[in-house]
Amino acid sequence: MKEKLTEQTISQVFEKVDGDSLTPDCRVYEDCRFIRCNFAHADLSGLIFRECSFEGCDMSMAKLKDTGFQEALFKECKLLGLQFNDCRKLLLRMEFQGCMLKLSLFSGLELKNTTFVDCDLQEADFTGANMSGSAFVKCDLRQALFFHTNLEKADFRSAVNYSIAPETNRIRKARFSLHGLAGLLDIYDIEIE
Repeated sequence: MKEKLTEQTISQVFEKVDGDSLTPDCRVYEDCRFIRCNFAHADLSGLIFRECSFEGCDMSMAKLKDTGFQEALFKECKLLGLQFNDCRKLLLRMEFQGCMLKLSLFSGLELKNTTFVDCDLQEADFTGANMSGSAFVKCDLRQALFFHTNLEKADFRSAVNYSIAPETNRIRKARFSLHGLAGLLDIYDIEIE
């Protein structure tokens, strides 16, 4: 039995659509823009997004089983509780600007040189992820979990509210501001004045 060829959608703009409005037999979206779309709780499993941008979209709690994000840009999106660790690992590359990423899971992913700008990453889980060379620019990392995370050469200079244990994470040549050093020492329960 021959497998049906994967349909592809190239260079289209989708505005204010929901998950059910995506073409059911289209599995690959390339160079597409998704503007103010509502994919909350949608099943995006198995879809591949190559060089796509998501602007002002709500993807909270969407299913991402084997979803491919290859050079994907998320701008001012609501991405609450997304399990990015379920995504297809091959060629996974994302960038986030002004996004709400509370409770999202990045555990175990290879996300070298990923940029997060002005994002809310409260309670996000980076356990076992390779975030080397990544930048957390003006991000709120309150209660974000870093455990056995590779943070070498990562930039935390303008990030706030992080707590990173140097003993259980790789932080060689990571960059921190002087006022952010408390986030490396808070596990010791010492007072810094």
